[in-house]
Amino acid sequence: MPPIRIVLLIIFYFNFLGITLIGQNQLPSKKEINKLIGSATKLRESGDFEKSLLISRLALRQAISIKDNILIAENYNNVAANFNALAEFDKAIFYYDKALSYANLTQNDTIKQRVNNNLGNMYCFEKKKYDKGVFYYRKAIEYSKNISDSSQMAFTNLNLTWALFDIGKFQKGEESLKQINLYYKKHKNDYVVVVLNMLNGMYSNFKNDDAKADFYFKEAIRLGKELDEKSDLSFSHLEYSKLLLKLKKYKEAYEHLQIYTRLNDEIYAEEKLEKANVEGVNFQLDEYKRTIDKIENEKDLQFQSLKKSRIIVLLFIIAIFVLLLFLNSLIKNNRFRLKSNADLMLANQELVIANKKAQESALLKTQFISTISHELRTPLYGVVGITDLLLEEHQELTKSPHLNSLKFSARYLLSLVNDILQINKIEENKIILDKLTFNLMDEFLTIKNSLSFIAKKNNNKIFIEVDESIPESLIGDKLRFAQIMMNLVSNALKFTKDGNIEIIARQIAVKGEMHTIEFKIKDNGVGIAALDQDKIFDKFVQVGRKELDYQGTGLGLSIVKRLLELFGSNIFVESELGKGTVFTFCIDFEYNSMKTNEIINNIQVDMSLNHAFKVLVVEDNQINQLITKKIIEKNNYSCIVVEDGFKALEILAQEEFDIILMDINMPLMNGFETTRRIRLEGVDTPVIALTAFDKNEITDEAIMAGINDIIVKPFESVQLFKVMNSLILKAKNLV
Repeated sequence: MPPIRIVLLIIFYFNFLGITLIGQNQLPSKKEINKLIGSATKLRESGDFEKSLLISRLALRQAISIKDNILIAENYNNVAANFNALAEFDKAIFYYDKALSYANLTQNDTIKQRVNNNLGNMYCFEKKKYDKGVFYYRKAIEYSKNISDSSQMAFTNLNLTWALFDIGKFQKGEESLKQINLYYKKHKNDYVVVVLNMLNGMYSNFKNDDAKADFYFKEAIRLGKELDEKSDLSFSHLEYSKLLLKLKKYKEAYEHLQIYTRLNDEIYAEEKLEKANVEGVNFQLDEYKRTIDKIENEKDLQFQSLKKSRIIVLLFIIAIFVLLLFLNSLIKNNRFRLKSNADLMLANQELVIANKKAQESALLKTQFISTISHELRTPLYGVVGITDLLLEEHQELTKSPHLNSLKFSARYLLSLVNDILQINKIEENKIILDKLTFNLMDEFLTIKNSLSFIAKKNNNKIFIEVDESIPESLIGDKLRFAQIMMNLVSNALKFTKDGNIEIIARQIAVKGEMHTIEFKIKDNGVGIAALDQDKIFDKFVQVGRKELDYQGTGLGLSIVKRLLELFGSNIFVESELGKGTVFTFCIDFEYNSMKTNEIINNIQVDMSLNHAFKVLVVEDNQINQLITKKIIEKNNYSCIVVEDGFKALEILAQEEFDIILMDINMPLMNGFETTRRIRLEGVDTPVIALTAFDKNEITDEAIMAGINDIIVKPFESVQLFKVMNSLILKAKNLV
């Protein structure tokens, strides 16, 4: 220690000694002692531990002189808090015990509560003796009840809950957690909010309520960053990583472990800096301990303390002792860091392996989805195609609600299959809304007819109410809109018996060409409990479902929510058990008579062409052969069908065609390889891929193979002929 500093300490000491000698004939008042205690507390909170301890020693001497046990306990508590801040935990516990021994001689429950809480902190979080720490916390809570101090009770409950959760005693900490949550609802407090959210996350994780746990941990992390609470934030990242590891989200778990390590390193660095700043203070620590012990038994200690040589020797011994303690602490910290790094490296290796497995799993999932997509679309092509042929060949059936419902349901089923199989694309906003013209009342009537069998089954009635101010023709993605309505109305029908379902559309705003329309689907069915209303839009959730009550995948409302997000909208639910449910959402649709006509004209194809075009269809599925051939020949085109790529090459060597419709997934040789060989033979006839694969999956390979365009089955025949005519005329230089 520098000589100047020693001199200053001696002068400071003599200064207080002089004050004591002057006032020894007159006992100090409680007000004066309390003022010294307040001054010592402020110095400790500002980090000036040296002066805080000096003033605490003087205040303690005066408190002993007037035999005031409350003030003696307050001073010992303050001295202990200084040692706690200097990481001298054994000394802190020593003086907290002294403070408690004097506090127990009084009837003051406030000081008893404070000291018991501090001892609980020492044993739980510094000495890791949880049973002893929990004992002191429970004593502190009893005293808090006596003085009706809800804030101190909340802080102690917070510490108690954290300690119990740390050792896995979640059930014992459950009641304490409830008390803190109740307190926080009444008294918002930034000092507890980060830890409170973390504790709620830990408890939800224990209860296996992963969604709630995820929410609370994310909230704790957000608030920790906002309030710059590094210590609480680091523990929030650590606990969140445990949840993610349980959920097998290894990559995210590893990222949060890294953040925890980085924050700990920063805190460790700050603590090292703080320790360096108070290194001079550490030289005097044992001197204060010895001096304070002697204050209780020796009234003439001030005369012995004036001996300079003894002070220097004592300080030298203390310095060596503190340096040894500091060295021991550094060795322990270094061992801990080495062990932590080894654990992190092991965890990192496990995460790398897990990440590789996850990537392999994702690839298998993508391949599975692609295969299932093809296999489901192929039979749907048959259903849609045969329905269209029936309607075209039997005009008397065009007004049949059953056949129209079949056609609509088949197309809706196709859309539903696509969305279920590609729900990950919905979540990643990879679906682009179409712009088609439609009539709102027609869509509602079609939905009503399509769902009539469900309505009859449950003896329900469907009522439609459309605002007269809504334009007759709107522009938007009618298929996605119909899917939203179908899901909501079918849900209402399933959960209502002997009741009414209302479909209501009202125009609430007009801005230029955009018409904002509010939709309501009301029923008077079983209703949804308030606690369940936040869950119903999650995937695979079916609230209140029993063994045989209701059918469905649990994806309906989840898809509705995501589709509405594509429209830039949100959905709201109002419900009461036994009284019914109302779903409300708004969508902006465009109205423009010129654009409506343009859209209608764009889908029209000139079927009056005098050219007799010759079409080659390469398709292995017999039903698809029949449907495609019928569609082509009814428009006066000639058509030849072959069932594989080899036969296609044979017939192309003998005959010329105006266009080729090529299936992709065929035995022997697929559509890509067939097209490549056709191009190698020098045949430049346009090729259209007619496939059940998703267009985005095969576009690159199709272009490389020499395919001119792609149409996904099932398709609109009008769209097929539009693309065919365009490619043929372009190839013949007729346009």
